[in-house]
Amino acid sequence: MRNPFALKDDSANPAPPEVYNWRIYALAVSAAMGSAMFGYDSAFIGGTMSLPSFQSRFGLAEATGDELATLKANIVSTFQAGCFFGAIACYAVTEKFGRKNTLMPCGVLFCIGAILQLVSDGHLGLIYAGRALTGIAVGASSLLVPIYISECSPPAIRGRLIGIFEILLQLALVVGFWVNYGVSIHEDNDSDRQWHVPFAVQLVPGSLLVILMWFQPESPRWLIKAGKTELAIKNLCTIRGLPADHQYIVWEVDTVNQQIEHENALGANRSFISKLKETFLPGNRNRLLIGMALMMFQNLSGINALNYYSPTIFKSIGFSGTSVGLLATGVFGIVKALATILFMFFGVDVLGRRKSLLYGSVGALIAMFYLAGFSKLSGSFEGVAQRDAGAYVAIVMIYIFAIFYALSWNGIPWIFCAEVFPTGIRSVCLVFTTCTQWLGQFIIVYSTPYMMNNITYGTFLFFGCSLVCGMIFAWCFLPETKGLSLEDMDIMFNLKGLATHLRPETDRIIAINREDLRTGEVSDGSIEKQGSKHVEVV
Repeated sequence: MRNPFALKDDSANPAPPEVYNWRIYALAVSAAMGSAMFGYDSAFIGGTMSLPSFQSRFGLAEATGDELATLKANIVSTFQAGCFFGAIACYAVTEKFGRKNTLMPCGVLFCIGAILQLVSDGHLGLIYAGRALTGIAVGASSLLVPIYISECSPPAIRGRLIGIFEILLQLALVVGFWVNYGVSIHEDNDSDRQWHVPFAVQLVPGSLLVILMWFQPESPRWLIKAGKTELAIKNLCTIRGLPADHQYIVWEVDTVNQQIEHENALGANRSFISKLKETFLPGNRNRLLIGMALMMFQNLSGINALNYYSPTIFKSIGFSGTSVGLLATGVFGIVKALATILFMFFGVDVLGRRKSLLYGSVGALIAMFYLAGFSKLSGSFEGVAQRDAGAYVAIVMIYIFAIFYALSWNGIPWIFCAEVFPTGIRSVCLVFTTCTQWLGQFIIVYSTPYMMNNITYGTFLFFGCSLVCGMIFAWCFLPETKGLSLEDMDIMFNLKGLATHLRPETDRIIAINREDLRTGEVSDGSIEKQGSKHVEVV
């Protein structure tokens, strides 16, 4: 029977067809329940805050102006603060206990936070505490899920599999948007059930993360690093569907061992301070800075303003009414989710990371600049906008933004950060990049209510200009990483030059090394000896 998961493998080290099996997809989906927690929480809270029952119970109905902005900012941003500290705290735990054994407690903690919010009964303190706990769980899992998937993935479909992180996130976003719309039209505005249901749905992804991860193996790369090579080979054979003596399994184990030996020589097996020093060595610090910049630019694109405050934003462009705003928000979620699914399965490993980010940025910034211009000319923030052709085009532009964002900033920063760092310091580097993500989110979600209240149309103008800066940055510094093994990233990021030249030169060096191995010649892999221009990046 033909393998339905088989594909043409044009990566640097082609894998046999057996590697592309259902197990690796099941593994990615199981882990990505952590991103479903992230997605649902990102979507439901903005709509829930607009529900009459929630506003009445927690005092939002009487608040106006900056007082209302403060309440909204506090409720939303408490989650991001928890995420920031969760990503930091996760590092020591996952290094000691592994990826799987850290992900499962994240699901438990997320459920505890959801329960605290459910029993709050008008006490904002319990809402804050519950959102902080769910944030800690999401912050930790947002760091762990891409690591776990990337460490288990074959290079040719690594982007697709890490993309499942983003796919589950987007599907959960859709659920969050439409749950609020459903309760707004089916539950009485005076009933606590109207806001209880959205909070209760949080228990679903948290529970699924615990249950599904129970059946998944530990990361083979982490096991090798921990000295458990036999168990690593066993897990790798299960994931790949190959026997232990297969050439591909031997190659994977050997390359990981070689990289770990190299990293250990630099002190990666010592203290956290030693690993931190290695993180800032030439060849490592450049990829760390690129990853952190991508995470910050992702938030500066404006997506989290749309995710958390979309009903308010639709109102600002002339579409008022709770159900109208939630309906438009629900359609926004569906458009973004469908675009993400199609791109992650059929585009990211074909078009690549670099082109995807550049092309998507163009469409997204055009949409943002239109929204800025429309808001200024129509007076929508002053409540005088008409539902004319310009207003409907503005709605379409929000959906166009969703599509082009899905092709670019939505998943590429997460994929890049999950695949480029050396095994020995991957967790340390991802603490930096993930904390940058949550710091960026905190800044944006806390600032957006004030921005919309005070600089109005300038909010969209700011996000559009940020997209221009992000696109310029990507063109100059983001090299193409599709198809490279995790170990071959070291070659690319020890080269000098603009991003346009790094991948062709990397492919040339890999081809030379492969030919040397085929002919039996000895090569020490030294980049410097293959040309004077291959000097480490400063």
